[in-house]
Amino acid sequence: MISGNDIQRNLNGAWRLMLGKRDGLRAFDLSADGFWDSFFAIALALPAMMVSWIGVTGDIMLGPVEMSGLGLMLRLAVIDLSAWVLPLVVLIAVAPKLGLGNRVVPYVIATNWGSVILSWMMLPASLVRLLLPDATDLATLVSFVLFLLAMALSWRLTNHSIGKGPAIATAVFVGMFALSLMVLFSLQSLLGISAPAA
Repeated sequence: MISGNDIQRNLNGAWRLMLGKRDGLRAFDLSADGFWDSFFAIALALPAMMVSWIGVTGDIMLGPVEMSGLGLMLRLAVIDLSAWVLPLVVLIAVAPKLGLGNRVVPYVIATNWGSVILSWMMLPASLVRLLLPDATDLATLVSFVLFLLAMALSWRLTNHSIGKGPAIATAVFVGMFALSLMVLFSLQSLLGISAPAA
């Protein structure tokens, strides 16, 4: 079981990478144990993600649906967690062919811990949507601003964890983002989830 001190150290490392400080990599255990421990980050992100699932479930349930609220939430969980993990699996598989074999472990570890920070950073948008259901314009604005900030921080994390220069980092960033969207939309279609109307 990963300790509280280890969690704090890893989150601090991810945050430093997001701030553009490459020394954040020193916070990570880059061994096999550190690699697998980084997936504990999913458990830390779950509470913030659940708030989003509750809000989306509420919106979708306003229309005609053929599943329970719990069933819908479970499908949303499968979609989001798959969009988190599956692109990493693809990258691990292709990284040696792309000349990134020695950078994939730092990237995966940094991305997992960084995703905790990003999940909680997006929480205000989910709370606005959940607590102020009629304030759709405000929810959209907050979501958009936080999304742009998350993209900037995520690119910095990618750049410093890959360590191959901005061009390679941008290619990895765009590729992983595209893979996440592909997983997201494919599973939404497969599981019968339609985005709620604005």
